[in-house]
Amino acid sequence: MEPIVEVAGGKIRGRTVDGVSAFLGVPYAAAPVGAARFQAPKPVVGWDGVRDAGALGPTCIQAPYPPALERILGTYTVPGSDYLNVNVWTPDPGGAGLPVMVWIHGGAFVHGANAVPIYDGAAFARDGVVLVAINYRLGASGFAVLDGAPPNRGLLDQLFALTWVRENIRAFGGDPDKVTIFGESAGGMSVASLLGSPAARGLFGRAIMQSGSGRVAATLDDARLLGGELGKALGVPATAEAFATVAPSALLAAQEAVHADYSRNPDPARWGRSVLAAGIGVMSFFPTLDGEVLTEAPADAIAAGSARGIPLLAGYTAEEFRLFTVPTGLGAAITMETLPFALARFGIDAAAIAPYAANRPDASGGDLLAAIVTDAVFRGPARQLVESQAAVDTPAFLYEFGWRRPDLGAIHALEVPFVFDTLGAGPNLTGPQPPQRIADEMHSAWVEFATTGDPGWPRYADNELVMTFDDPHSALVSDPRPDERATLPPAITS
Repeated sequence: MEPIVEVAGGKIRGRTVDGVSAFLGVPYAAAPVGAARFQAPKPVVGWDGVRDAGALGPTCIQAPYPPALERILGTYTVPGSDYLNVNVWTPDPGGAGLPVMVWIHGGAFVHGANAVPIYDGAAFARDGVVLVAINYRLGASGFAVLDGAPPNRGLLDQLFALTWVRENIRAFGGDPDKVTIFGESAGGMSVASLLGSPAARGLFGRAIMQSGSGRVAATLDDARLLGGELGKALGVPATAEAFATVAPSALLAAQEAVHADYSRNPDPARWGRSVLAAGIGVMSFFPTLDGEVLTEAPADAIAAGSARGIPLLAGYTAEEFRLFTVPTGLGAAITMETLPFALARFGIDAAAIAPYAANRPDASGGDLLAAIVTDAVFRGPARQLVESQAAVDTPAFLYEFGWRRPDLGAIHALEVPFVFDTLGAGPNLTGPQPPQRIADEMHSAWVEFATTGDPGWPRYADNELVMTFDDPHSALVSDPRPDERATLPPAITS
């Protein structure tokens, strides 16, 4: 069966398999090529006849992950310029009133796409949800601050995609007034940005932040320094006009070179203090405080009530940072003697070590680094946003993903195929024989939250309860490891 629906731009033909109809690579904006690459998104260019939507669409140009991460995460790209597109899965394109979930992929704002196999939305559609997975501009194309270009183009793309959803989702059986946004890592940071953005009001009613933060935003002046360094690497002025003449492959090569230099030499005078702080030495191109899309740090805006009335589900994996320390060998190189210096890179005082070491008597310096940075960068920010929402009388729920892959632990991104119920599509990420029971639990909770605004456990405000997904069983835990959390700086954990 080949269902046909009409959206902005024209008619599209999808594919139906096992009762789920998929419409893939559907453009929601005009192709960002030439001068348009560094401008705000424009409406999609229409087509004649029926456009085939049976195969994945183009993705934003990007480099592979470093080899140690590439083996786990993989890079999935499709060539082409029409990469501002969405994939849509629906149980009934002729229906009405179905809840809608919009997925924003992660990848440090320089990697990722809606073409990643574990982001297949068929299981959500199977369970009565219209699932939309979006692409947006990455790296310098999406976030470099240049003269003559609007900042935050990647966020503008996300806003444009959400507007497209609001205007077109009825064609797939979805209800535009029942939209939940969710994302992981950079996608989770994007969720926080949208919760704090005046421009996003009215575009969604619920939100899920997986391994994100509301503290990722640089000042324009600092981000402009990074754009200037990119211009130097390219040999052109840091302007939209000049950058538009550069081949995408050349821009990508310069972006990679600048990021490598930034990582090796984190000089605040050269790169900008807020870029280094918000990027934690790992990310270089990401959202900025532009005064329009983001008027203040998302965490501050949310604390002031910007997302009042929008139920929030947020959480983290218990050992996020082990993804960046174990496969790369960094963890093995950190000793107890060098641990304080490694923590200083993240703005964390050595006083934080004591409770973590006491609770982990056999842990190495690398193990402790991963545990402490996990809490500082992921657990603390998730808790902060949940507490902020609770403080403005809005339902807010906190989870921890605790299941450990035997060789790596409960690493960053490990929960994603459990949420999507796509364990078979991600063996390099999950390892062999991940527990399907946890996928059943998490996927059902996400569907329930999108449908009702409640994932099926008490709000965090009720005794600081955290749903911990683990094996052999999952359980509600009241404020896990409070002694560790208490040692981290309030700016990180509050």
